[in-house]
Amino acid sequence: MRRFLTRWLDPFVALLLLTLGVAAVLPPVGWFAEFLDDVRGVIIAVVFLSAGLRISPSATWKGVKAWRLQGLTLAVTFVFLPVVAGLFALLAAQVVNRELVTGLLFLGALPSVVQTSVTFVSMARGNTAAAICAASLSNLIGVLATPLLVLVTIGSYAGIGIGQVAEVLVQILLPFALGQALHSRLGNWAGRHAVAVRWIDRGAVLMIVYSAFGAAIAGGVWQRLPATELLVVAGVCATLLAIALTTTYLGSGALGFAIADRSVITFCGSEKSLTTGLPMSAILFTGPLAGVVIIPVIIYHQMQLIACSLIARKLGDRAPASLSPAA
Repeated sequence: MRRFLTRWLDPFVALLLLTLGVAAVLPPVGWFAEFLDDVRGVIIAVVFLSAGLRISPSATWKGVKAWRLQGLTLAVTFVFLPVVAGLFALLAAQVVNRELVTGLLFLGALPSVVQTSVTFVSMARGNTAAAICAASLSNLIGVLATPLLVLVTIGSYAGIGIGQVAEVLVQILLPFALGQALHSRLGNWAGRHAVAVRWIDRGAVLMIVYSAFGAAIAGGVWQRLPATELLVVAGVCATLLAIALTTTYLGSGALGFAIADRSVITFCGSEKSLTTGLPMSAILFTGPLAGVVIIPVIIYHQMQLIACSLIARKLGDRAPASLSPAA
């Protein structure tokens, strides 16, 4: 059992589930809830300052030269998946509540994941250098594109206006830009201490989750969420992921991309970032709503880790030995 959990359950997801459990039993109240709300902006700034430090601007812009690969990957992330997620959200709205529908729409608007998508491309013996560029470019663009997509797709539905989007841009874009500006000086330091920096990020995200989910518990939102609705959301996330993986892999092959580049489009295009999504949700969605919106993101994240791991191993076994990973 322990071997199964360590192999298929991401340690960070396990910590998230533990955090949700603690928030359900001991939600923040009184002065502690006020304290978490006051420091939320600082926590979010730390996450995106760290992201800016780690992402190499030069590597990202070098990847723009492969415009067909990068363009298709970005189109899947910021056009195709938001549309598909929107269609599923409309269908799910017949049986699940407004908060979970908002979470599905928010999931579709998120950028790709840098670390795991590059890892899976490497496992599949794909074009690792292009994967680094694709995932980095997705996150660079996502800092601006995700809030705008949220405004367009969820704005009137969730009561989000231009004020919240402007707040996202201030609290996220400025720290991220500062991190990019400091990358030449501190980027190597961040690389040498990658594990510590990553766990600082994750600790900050866990605090955000605890605060948001605890507020949802205290507000009585979870009493209105029957298990059947959560099962429907899990089914929608699984279907969305299956469509994303199938469409990217078969579509890139039909468009004539080499096998090494197809894995880049497949993994970088289909994945959605948990560590970017949770801090953004803390700004965009206020009150108890923020604690429910994150549930589809967490479900999709764990599913993509399992599915992409299986697919990457299969592709790696089938790839020629000459296509060894470059990272």
